[in-house]
Amino acid sequence: MRAIANIRLFEASTNMEGWLITILRNQFRSEWRWRSKEVEDVDGCYAGTLQVPAKQHGRLELEELRMALAKLPYDQRETLVLVAAAGFSYDEAAAAICGCAVGTIKSRLNRARVRLAELLLESVVES
Repeated sequence: MRAIANIRLFEASTNMEGWLITILRNQFRSEWRWRSKEVEDVDGCYAGTLQVPAKQHGRLELEELRMALAKLPYDQRETLVLVAAAGFSYDEAAAAICGCAVGTIKSRLNRARVRLAELLLESVVES
């Protein structure tokens, strides 16, 4: 079936038998790789132990983080996002983006982290 589906790829001047054997060999190797990863579970005990964590918790935590970030003053939020999330260095954030001294960036970042931790702790206590 694979040979028929891909007959347009066969070059007339080449060996048809070799082309068909190559298709069979590749199919065999693909199936062997897939079967080597499978786990035999006749009675379903192993499948019963597999669980996927609920996605709701991650979504709720992300929403709490967004709400806490929105409560931060603009300069602290900007600094926190630039340095902690976007990965800019203190120098890059200070000179190129914010237009202030490196020490100012460091103090804003420290205040932002402390305040964000407080806000997130408050949201945990409330719920």
